Amino acid sequence: MNVEIPLVLLLAVFGYFGIKLFRPPTWLVVTLLLGGFLLADTFLAPAIEGTAETGVQVVNETND
Repeated sequence: MNVEIPLVLLLAVFGYFGIKLFRPPTWLVVTLLLGGFLLADTFLAPAIEGTAETGVQVVNETND
């Protein structure tokens, strides 16, 4: 049996509990969200995507 959960819902749940449990300052949360959003539209985006894909492959131990 497979359960499919939208990524946005999963991120919202993790974000909610992360803020509730660790209580980071509001300015830090806003800065990280805004920074990530702004970096996604720069020349650094392909490098970030490649690094993320490599990290997922290392964690999953896949060799494509």
